Parts: sequence; C-alpha cells; structure tokens
Amino acid sequence: MPSPTLAEQIATRLRHAIVLGELAPGSSIGERETAQEMGVSRTPMREAIRILANEGLLILRPSHSPMVADPTLKQVEDDLALIGALEVLSGELACQNASSHDIAHIRSLHEQMVTHAESGDMLRFFEADMAFHRAIAQASENARLDDLHGQLLARLWRVRYLSACQAWDQKRVLAQHALIVAGLEARNADLVRHETGSHIQHIQRNIQGHFRRETH
Repeated sequence: MPSPTLAEQIATRLRHAIVLGELAPGSSIGERETAQEMGVSRTPMREAIRILANEGLLILRPSHSPMVADPTLKQVEDDLALIGALEVLSGELACQNASSHDIAHIRSLHEQMVTHAESGDMLRFFEADMAFHRAIAQASENARLDDLHGQLLARLWRVRYLSACQAWDQKRVLAQHALIVAGLEARNADLVRHETGSHIQHIQRNIQGHFRRETH
C-alpha cells in the first residue's frame, strides 16, 4: 500500500479532530490558520479540505471558511437506512464471493477491535470497526456497492463514532461482529443478514438517543 500523501495525512488529522469533537459540528476551519497550526503550507491543506468535503464531513462555502458538517437527525437516519441496506447486501454477497483470505482479514479486524476495547483505545477501536465494515463491502466483489458504501460510511464517521464509543454497547458490538464473522466463515447468509440488520438498528437507536440528549 502506498504511503499517504501529505494532504491525506492532514485530512486524517482533521477527520480525527471532527470525530473526537475537537472540531465541533458547525464550526469554521480557517485554511490559513489551520495550516499554520499544523506547520504545513496552504496547498496540501486546501487538498485535505477538498478530501473531507468530498466525504461530506466539511461543507465548502463561497467567500467563507469551510464548516464542519452538522447534519440533522433526519439526514443521518436517511444515510443510515441506505448504508444499512448496503451492509446487509454486502454481507450476503460476501458469503457467496469472499475468498478465505478476505474472511481471515475480516476476522483479524474483529480481533483488533477486541484488543483495542480491552486497552480502552476508543479511536483505534472505532477505526477497526469502520475497517471491518469496509472489508465486508469489499469482499462482496461488487465494485459499485463497495464505492457507494465507502462514500456513505465516510459521511457517517462522526455519528457512528458516537454510537461505537458508548461503553455499555461495546460488548454487544463485539458479540454481533463475532457472529457476523462466524456467519461469513460458514457461508451462512441468513446469520450474517440477521446480525448485520440488528447491528444497524442498534446504531440507529444510539444515534437517536444522542440527538435527544443534544436537544435537551
């Protein structure tokens, strides 16, 4: 895998800041000031901002600084409905098309999640979680599905992080992921479909709870 460009490295740092809430929804990101803070030139900063705008995490505004996206609950629920359908379908297709190497990689990502949960490293736990779902989409061997899934998942990083980091929910997440892996290994599409659908439903409930708390 090629090393990330400077712009990609900057985008990763900004993405983490957004996910962790260090850059709050609705806040502005001054291109010049942020570049100075990071010790980089404005050219890679500008490209990093474009990367995050394409992912839906930043909103570009004419004559104004980019703004951290602040989606409504309805927008989030619409995206979750779409990605939930894609993840169910990708799991079913992966049962048919995934290679043994693909499934071993998916299992290794689940094991990384277990390790990070035990150490309390929530950012790495979350990144392994997202990589787990991306790996299943890639194992579907459907390029269009994989592309759409990647686009939607990027938009949902912040809200899925909020769901994944609820400590009381980690055991359920890991248990469901373990069953999804078992289903893939057994080529049991019914099990994968059921556990993936249940997983998305729990994420939806967690996000609804977050929005209710934010409005009180």
